[in-house]
Amino acid sequence: MSKLSNFTYDELFIGQTARYTKCIEQRDILLFAAVSGDVNPVHLDPEFAATTPFKEPIAHGMLTGAIISAAIALELPGPGSIYLSQSLRFHRPVKIGDTVTVELEISAKRDGKQFITLQCSAFNQHNKQVVSGTAEVKAPEQKLELERPATPDIEIRQSAAVSQAGTSSPACSTNWR
Repeated sequence: MSKLSNFTYDELFIGQTARYTKCIEQRDILLFAAVSGDVNPVHLDPEFAATTPFKEPIAHGMLTGAIISAAIALELPGPGSIYLSQSLRFHRPVKIGDTVTVELEISAKRDGKQFITLQCSAFNQHNKQVVSGTAEVKAPEQKLELERPATPDIEIRQSAAVSQAGTSSPACSTNWR
């Protein structure tokens, strides 16, 4: 099993960067819909989505926001971070099979409270920006190195409406970076 480690506030510097990559599968969209309650048909119903400007189902915007959260929690500053705020601007849709790479860069530090500001950008496998924004985070005070927990194994049972949408996902693209 791999390890997770973090950067304490004192180890962080302006200009420091990190990356995190995740392939978006239909399973991710179904799970996000179940957890959030957002069952907008643009995410779940291919026939409905075909009538939209996207022409096919798209991932929830906040699913990409959650991937940014994972990048902060796992990469920069890492475990022990406290997420304070996030602004997001959505540039283009994320679709099933897209590989999203989040890039984080520290743009400011506030010594009194040990807060950092992160510039957050997410790109698809074609190097097209899908999301940008800024996060405010309280950096960890203690150095940590932990075993990386396994991703939970979850079984999805679909309703008849979602089953008609199909469960196959295009193969996720390899990372372009």
